[in-house]
Amino acid sequence: MRVKATLLAGICAGGLAFPVTAQETDSGESPVATSGPVIVVTAQRQDQSLQEVPIAVSAFTSEALEAQQIENASDLQLTLPNVSFTKSNFTSSSFTIRGIGDLCVGVTCDSATAIHTNGSPLFGTRLFETEYFDLERVEVLRGPQGTLFGRNATSGVVNVVTAKPDLSGFGAAAELEYGNYDSIKAKGMVNVPIGQVLGLRVAGFYLNRDGYTRNLYDGSRIDDRDMYAVRGSLRFEPGPDTTLDLMGYYFRENDNRLRIQKQTCQRDPTGVLGCLNARRDFDSTNANSTLAGVLASEELYAIQGLPPGFGLGSLYGPDGFANFDEPDDVRVVNTPVTPEYFADELQLQAHLEQRFGTMNLSLTGLYQETSVDSRQDYNLGVLDRTSYAAALNQLAFFAANDVIFPGSSAYFAPIAQALIPGGPNGQLCTSDNDMGSQGAFEGNAICGDVPLSYDRSNQDQKAWSAEAILSSDFDGPFNFLLGGIYAESEVSENSYYVNAFGLDYATGILGTFSAMGAALPPSYLATSMYRNNTQYFKLKSFGIFGEVYYDITDRLSLTAGLRYNDDSKEVVARTTFASFLNPFSNDGDPFDSPYVGSFDADPGTDGNQLLQRREVSFDEITGRAVLDYEISPDNKLYASYSRGYKSGGINPPLSPVFDVSESFEPEQIDAFEIGSKNTFLNGTLQANLTAFYYKYKDLQLSRIVARTSVNDTIDADIWGLEFESILRPSPQWLINMNLSYLNTKVAGDQFFSNPRDPGGGDPNAVIIKDISNASLCAVTGPAPGAAAAFVTAVNTGLGLQGPSPFPSDSGIASTGAFSICSVLQDNAPAGFEVLSPGVEVNLRGNKLPQAPEFKASVGVQYTAEFANGMSLVPRFDVAMTGTQYGNVFNGAVNRIEPFVQANAQIQLNGPDQGWFVRGFVQNIFDSNSTTGLYVTDASSGNFTNIFTLDPRRYGIAVGARF
Repeated sequence: MRVKATLLAGICAGGLAFPVTAQETDSGESPVATSGPVIVVTAQRQDQSLQEVPIAVSAFTSEALEAQQIENASDLQLTLPNVSFTKSNFTSSSFTIRGIGDLCVGVTCDSATAIHTNGSPLFGTRLFETEYFDLERVEVLRGPQGTLFGRNATSGVVNVVTAKPDLSGFGAAAELEYGNYDSIKAKGMVNVPIGQVLGLRVAGFYLNRDGYTRNLYDGSRIDDRDMYAVRGSLRFEPGPDTTLDLMGYYFRENDNRLRIQKQTCQRDPTGVLGCLNARRDFDSTNANSTLAGVLASEELYAIQGLPPGFGLGSLYGPDGFANFDEPDDVRVVNTPVTPEYFADELQLQAHLEQRFGTMNLSLTGLYQETSVDSRQDYNLGVLDRTSYAAALNQLAFFAANDVIFPGSSAYFAPIAQALIPGGPNGQLCTSDNDMGSQGAFEGNAICGDVPLSYDRSNQDQKAWSAEAILSSDFDGPFNFLLGGIYAESEVSENSYYVNAFGLDYATGILGTFSAMGAALPPSYLATSMYRNNTQYFKLKSFGIFGEVYYDITDRLSLTAGLRYNDDSKEVVARTTFASFLNPFSNDGDPFDSPYVGSFDADPGTDGNQLLQRREVSFDEITGRAVLDYEISPDNKLYASYSRGYKSGGINPPLSPVFDVSESFEPEQIDAFEIGSKNTFLNGTLQANLTAFYYKYKDLQLSRIVARTSVNDTIDADIWGLEFESILRPSPQWLINMNLSYLNTKVAGDQFFSNPRDPGGGDPNAVIIKDISNASLCAVTGPAPGAAAAFVTAVNTGLGLQGPSPFPSDSGIASTGAFSICSVLQDNAPAGFEVLSPGVEVNLRGNKLPQAPEFKASVGVQYTAEFANGMSLVPRFDVAMTGTQYGNVFNGAVNRIEPFVQANAQIQLNGPDQGWFVRGFVQNIFDSNSTTGLYVTDASSGNFTNIFTLDPRRYGIAVGARF
């Protein structure tokens, strides 16, 4: 297909940092002096100019990335219409396009936005942690890519195209940057032709800077960066019809990056919910609501018949965060745990382009290895140990004396030795999580002056893919493309851990009394930490796809394509915490315990299983049809329909077990789009307009149940508008502007329980914190006040208090109480219901998460040329992102405020662009821009993790090209 000489599209402008001169078009005609260079993209898996492609696609040249200070995915979102990006829990991220992002969380989830390197799909990539360097361009395709790309994608595609070796001559470039936070960044490239047919290119970057966040606990700076990447590329061109590209890439990061920026909470004084439902304050959850809080409570131990005095505190007394002052600044924390962050990625790629007359064969293969391992304070706060004193003194006494019966000290001594080795007034030790499930009782602990709690998220993954595409380049009206792809991805380890001193203490005390009562050897309840562990996951996927291109007339063209998708998934996993007795004498793997047979990882299969094994498979036919009409050489209209698909998956096993579906369905989307691509005013103005409507079925959404991410599906309707423009009124001036509007809503009746308000807004419901597992349920009755009276009666027998109201500004209409849901269920009279996890509410009409209603961006650049060949290029960019919600329940507590980001820079270029000096500032207004949030579950106290953009950065850079 012809590559037309048109203006670049979207917000891109080639040659911004290093201005280029006008070049001739393929036809030999000179372009308009004020137009930019032609941007060639592969959005339809073949070279086309950006304006020729009847798809909503934006592309950034390497010069545009530098000029607009787009250094990573967080920056990329700012200037793209209807595109947003945020980090998320479990070391994940979500690239959302037109309201559809990675809202499914879990090992078996597919990405809605397909991420590619040079056209090959990536799996579990750490690309969003690294910095951009030595790229040819970045392409962003908006809308479902139901025919051509990767494993299919419901929201769109991000394709990072690396710079290839240039066989025409030697070249090199280097850049050194210094900025605030003692930031040092270096980038470099060397291009070496080897003879006439072979070329080598080596590029890399290194970044080291101090932390953005101040830790009041020890005065340190955390959330720093220490990372590097290197890429080597080899190109072999034995003739004009053959090109072979080989690429190797390695990235490594090892620092104290914060996986989340801050925790927020409207503190619940009752302790039932932990955090309330009206707003997000800078405060800590009520620790009495947490799993450690209830399992180590005086009230639970009294119900269990344990000797008085072993509880670390009362559910009705002050909690460990009662006197903690959470800093009212997203860049200031107070934590005794220094974050740890490690990630690396290896990519090896081969790509062959072979032309046979009017046919072209493309073969691509990619091998990938990724790993990530992150640990940080679970609550980003400091727990007060004051209330622990009496219990720890009693533990030490029972460990040193046979209080209960002769030899009973042997049951308590291992607990004291593991958790308080220096005595009750010494350091407190918490299970480490760097040796699988082995913790403090196996001698693997971290000790501190205060009770510690931290979580860890890690994954090791390997993947490979192979793709073949055959395309035609006939002179007539008909052309075609035919291809196939096969991919495999294998996760050999994925775990999410939660460790806390209170959890260790509870598993030791409860396990010891259980073993004592059964006349078994001294034991604790394993595992002493919460661990959701996927030991094996494998994806096998293949697709066969094809498109035909037919010129109905000289101006009207038709594109039609089909794709067959086939995905199969296999997973082996388990979730454990306090699941079986393990003798203290077993200092190896807890699963070697003689009592492990009582543990059942798979209630859905007869008998007790140590692992849950599941397999699922999905297949679907998708496709698209596009009509595009050329009004004139500078104006085009197109209309398209496409069917998108994303495979379903498998929910992880839960502990404790809740009634959730073992698997979730695939996503399907019917997408309609009309667009217009235009060049006006003799090439000085480019203006593109797009409108779209999506009908979504089974959109996958994640929620936290029993400390584990499970996925549900809902239906949704989405529509929106996008406007992209670039104006060059003279060779010196460049102005780009983008606007977008997005309307998303849940379609039909969709009923779910809101984790922030399990009472569902019912003033007669009673929200229950289950003190046996820290989950929530709700009790409803046949008449006003009936549920409260019933709970009061049951709680009186348990030695617990009756329901009490939440504060008037809580956003909670129901009352709340500590109790045990199973006891309430067993004693519920007719007309009463015990609903777990709560009263369901209808989400119909709610907005989808991470879908800003409005976005706008403007960039202005001026180039001053001097007689000596030097130039001065100042540039200013500002981007506004409108209101959005962090989850589908909406409400003020989940509302993410609009934010503005502004950048500026000024660059002095030497003669012939041989060197430059640049001063820059990013986030001029030092905005604490929140991009996303994540609500934890009931057992963690319902606090909210928020994710933000970087603070203000400024500095100077120097560079040269040879």
